[in-house]
Amino acid sequence: MNTPVKILIVEDEMIIGANISLQLTNLGYEVIGIVPRAEEAILCVEKDQPDIVLMDINLKGELDGVETSKIIQEQHDVAIVYLTANADDYNFNRAKETHPYAFISKPYKKLDLQRALELTVDRLKQENNDVESSEPSSANEETPFILSNCIFVRHHEKMVKVDIKDVLYIEAERNYCRIYSKDKEYLLVMTLKDMDEKLPNKHFLRVHRSFIVNLSQIEEIAKSHIVIGKKAIPVSKSLKEELLKRLQTI
Repeated sequence: MNTPVKILIVEDEMIIGANISLQLTNLGYEVIGIVPRAEEAILCVEKDQPDIVLMDINLKGELDGVETSKIIQEQHDVAIVYLTANADDYNFNRAKETHPYAFISKPYKKLDLQRALELTVDRLKQENNDVESSEPSSANEETPFILSNCIFVRHHEKMVKVDIKDVLYIEAERNYCRIYSKDKEYLLVMTLKDMDEKLPNKHFLRVHRSFIVNLSQIEEIAKSHIVIGKKAIPVSKSLKEELLKRLQTI
């Protein structure tokens, strides 16, 4: 990420929010807002599309931070970092269900905040394939061959043919991709970005930073996800319209 990372602070104690904002600004982040309630947080994410939401769990109003995060994640592909004084097991387990990038307990030290955000940004960079990181190498690993109607991938010391029509979806795993076909899984030494560039555009679409899907295999379309082979796959809001257009042409 070459541009400043955009962060939304959701904190109902405005003095605390302002202090956090000052610290983040001094660290080089772009704070796009400080909001105290769930409704404002949802609207701000919709309007300004932050990279990270720093979310307090204890919000005043009908929705707390965990419930707010769930609503946001239904529509947007955004990293959640929780900042809360309520770090009991119940709230931690609720928060964990939303797959946050970090969890910071109050009272916190400036270094705790700095390191949590650095790790979050690093993970975002890896997921978006914006930076190069070390790739495990092996003499037995080979780059897959991607043709118009099939992919040759290494499987049990051999290069095997996987027909394009049999691929359900492809999921990112850092610098690897995992192909899910109708009857097998294959792990490839290739980023999802590279895979997206090489796959035949007619059949596939990247619907989320972590998923490419075979359009012909989609079974259900919901508000924020699709279903393929009983797997619910999230769809980024920005890509939903493109998905619907492409489905009309296959």
